[in-house]
Amino acid sequence: MYVAVKGGEAAIRAAHELLADRRRGDRTLPAISLDQISEQMALAVDRVMSEGALYDRELAALAIKQARGDMIEAIFLMRAYRTTLPRMGYSEPVDTGEMKIQRRISATFKDLPGGQILGPTFDYTHRLLDPSLAKDEEVPVPQSCERDLSGEMQTMPRVSDLIAGEGLMEPDSAPPDAEGDWQEPGDLTRKPMQFPMSRDLRLQALSRGDEGFLLSLGYSTQRGFGRSHPFAGEIRIGEVDVRMEVPELGFDVSVGHIQVSECQMVNQFKGSKNVPPQFTRGYGLVFGQSERKSMSMALCDRALRARELEEDITAPAQDEEFVISHADNVQATGFVEHLKLPHYVDFQAELKLVRRMQAEFHANHPQEKAADQQQEAAQ
Repeated sequence: MYVAVKGGEAAIRAAHELLADRRRGDRTLPAISLDQISEQMALAVDRVMSEGALYDRELAALAIKQARGDMIEAIFLMRAYRTTLPRMGYSEPVDTGEMKIQRRISATFKDLPGGQILGPTFDYTHRLLDPSLAKDEEVPVPQSCERDLSGEMQTMPRVSDLIAGEGLMEPDSAPPDAEGDWQEPGDLTRKPMQFPMSRDLRLQALSRGDEGFLLSLGYSTQRGFGRSHPFAGEIRIGEVDVRMEVPELGFDVSVGHIQVSECQMVNQFKGSKNVPPQFTRGYGLVFGQSERKSMSMALCDRALRARELEEDITAPAQDEEFVISHADNVQATGFVEHLKLPHYVDFQAELKLVRRMQAEFHANHPQEKAADQQQEAAQ
C-alpha cells in the first residue's frame, strides 16, 4: 500500500538501506557470525525454531541476525521460509521415553529411577549480573560435561509411566476412532483451523504459539482462572531419534537427532459419569531447550481439555477459540502492525461522520454548545 503513495518506492528502498546499516551497527566492531548466534544465543535460536515450526539452527540464527534480534520478526522469517519447502514425508512418532537425557527433574517424586538431573539451568542462579562475562574470558569445560561430550547420555523411564503403572493416571495414548483404529494426527499447516479442534491440532497450535502469551495463560490457571492445581510430573530435555519409514526398504531408518523439551503436568481429576477419579495429563513438547514454553504449553493443554473432561468452562485459558486464535504471534503481529499502513480514506470517512454527529448533537443541545464555546474562549 505504501507503493501507491507518490515517491513510495524510493522511500522503501531508502528504508531498506537504513535497516541494513542499523543491522550492521558500528563498523569498528566485528560482525556477529551465525555460529556465534547459534552457540552463544542458543535459547533464542531454540525459540525461533519452535515457534517458527522448523528445526534448523543455522536458519534460525540467520533469521535472528536479519531481524536484529527481534524474536517475533525472526519467527516470521522462519515461517515464511518454511512455506517454500517441499514435504518429503512424515516421520514416525518420536519416542521420548528413549530420549538421551540432558536435563530431567520431577516435582512429584524425590527418588526416581536414574535420579534427578539438573543439567544447564538458570533455576539455581542468583540473578545477579556477572561482570566477568564482560571480559570475554574463556570458560573451562567442567567435568560434569564430560558425559555429554562423549555422547553417552542415558535414557530413563518417564515419571508418568510410573504413576500409570498403578492405574492412577489416564492412558497416554490417542483415543480410537469409531472403528477402533488409532487416529492419524491432523496437520495444522495443511488445513485451515476449525473449532472445536481435536487435541492433536491444539497441541500443534500451542507448540507454535507465542511463549509469553502461553506463559500468561498458564499463570492465570494457577491464580484461580481455571480448574487447575498442577504438579510438574516431569520436565526432560534431551535428544531424540527421528525416524522415517522407507517404502523401498520395508523398514524405518534414522534421519537424525533433534533436541526437544518435554513437560508432563499432573492434575487431579474428580472423575465423571464414566471415568473414575484419577490423575490427568497436561502435555507440552517443543524444539530445543525451551522448558518454560513446554511448561506453559502443558498448563494450557490441560485447561483446554475442560470440555473433554466435562468440567465447567469459566476462564480464558479454558476457551479453545480464544486461546488458539490469539496464541499465534505471527498472525497477531499482522493484525496489530497493519495499523501502520495508510488508512486515509477510512479515517476521513470517520472524521466526516464524527463532525456530522457532533453538529447534530449541538443542534439538539444549544446550551452545551454555548458552554463549550465559553470554555474555549476562557482557555
